[in-house]
Amino acid sequence: MTDTLLNLASPDKLFIGGDWTAGTGAEQIAIISPASEEVVGRVAKATTADMDRAVAAARHAFDHGPWPRLSGAERAVYLRRIAAEMARRADDFARAWSLQVGMPYAQSAQVAPHMGGYFTYYAGLAEQGFEEVRQPLMGGHAIVVREPVGVVVAVVPWNAPLATLALKVAPALAAGCTVIAKPSPETPLEALILAECVAAAGVPEGVFSVLTADRDVSDHLIRQRAVDKVSFTGSTAAGQHIAALCAGRVARCSLELGGKSAAILCEDVDLAAALPALLPVAMPFSGQICFSQTRLLLPASRYDEMLEALVGAIDGITLGDPWEAGTMMGPLAMARQRARVLGYIAQGRAEGARLLCGGDNGGFARGYFVAPTLFADVQPAMAIAREEIFGPVLSVLRYRDEAEAIALANDSAFGLSGTVFTPDLERGTQIARAVRTGNISINTLQLDPAVPFGGFRQSGIGREGGPEGLAVFQETKAIYLPVLAPHTL
Repeated sequence: MTDTLLNLASPDKLFIGGDWTAGTGAEQIAIISPASEEVVGRVAKATTADMDRAVAAARHAFDHGPWPRLSGAERAVYLRRIAAEMARRADDFARAWSLQVGMPYAQSAQVAPHMGGYFTYYAGLAEQGFEEVRQPLMGGHAIVVREPVGVVVAVVPWNAPLATLALKVAPALAAGCTVIAKPSPETPLEALILAECVAAAGVPEGVFSVLTADRDVSDHLIRQRAVDKVSFTGSTAAGQHIAALCAGRVARCSLELGGKSAAILCEDVDLAAALPALLPVAMPFSGQICFSQTRLLLPASRYDEMLEALVGAIDGITLGDPWEAGTMMGPLAMARQRARVLGYIAQGRAEGARLLCGGDNGGFARGYFVAPTLFADVQPAMAIAREEIFGPVLSVLRYRDEAEAIALANDSAFGLSGTVFTPDLERGTQIARAVRTGNISINTLQLDPAVPFGGFRQSGIGREGGPEGLAVFQETKAIYLPVLAPHTL
């Protein structure tokens, strides 16, 4: 890790309650480049004692500090400062993303500058204030108010740590919560850079902490009774585990989990227009994103034609070093992830799907590479059609008519995202309404801080983004007031 690459002032320390402090243990977490398979840096590794310190600081700041007692407009000032610091550090965020995950730098450099927009958006909501509703009653009236939920633990995954941090930290701070961020041990750098931004913004003591820790001690943090709310993004299996831990003490939790999203290409689609919009969302970040459109539903009437066009488009994807300007797809993030994806590819072949391209490491001697892969003639019961692979593997299913396309799209344990490609926007909207998923786009895939993101079924509980993403960090309280006797002289 070099200062010219990341500019981290204290990579060997933890950020607890606003202070950079040494951990109570001597161990560190190694950061491994997925492109070279070499150790490129180390950060401090938090212990359970460090977690206790962070929880105590967050609890004290919430119960006795100024943060939850500031007005929304006062908190918005700090959020806007954080956004400005994030804009100043945008290239550090981009380089950290590429270094740890292998995302092409040309892409991370485009995305990272927009992440401060989440803080700006929630600053705007906070400035509007949190409406109090007065409800007339026979015996007086009630005031319904919204208050911050309390101490929040934000657990973020390795694939898109900055985006998932922003989706949790910004609304939680806007609501008046204190926050402990727990990044994935594979990708801790963005959280540490964000901590520097928070410190530079002058956020009060105890309001924000970052704990870089392995998974084996993270349960200790989630089990703490002083923690009021857990916000988690990651796999469905991990989400089930966290939900069970929270249920044991009836703690609040929201879960943004996996997906197996479908892209429906209607028979009237213009392939020349659709494919450039489809492929970036079918395998974004080498397919390592929850909203990847990994099931491609093609009409029987144009099946062979569309398959040929897809193969040609996928063959045009340049797999390579994430730091090279021409690279369109980098490696997978970890060795275990590469093994998982190659295992699904082998299973797909064994179950009878037809491999049209990819399926190997792309010829690279080192690095966790998997070439973009396309399977045709996939049946709905096959594992590659049902399970989240989290890699650059697309499964093509054939449908006879619109009703079958909708049925195939809905034939999933998940329900996170989806797309419909058709020049007929009215038809596309009707199909979108029929697909059971939390987010669906027509002729593209869009995400915006002002719009809620989340899923149906095993894709999670709750929403991130929009006013809905703020509400999950608030509690609702009803205050009953009696009829006031008229004043008499």
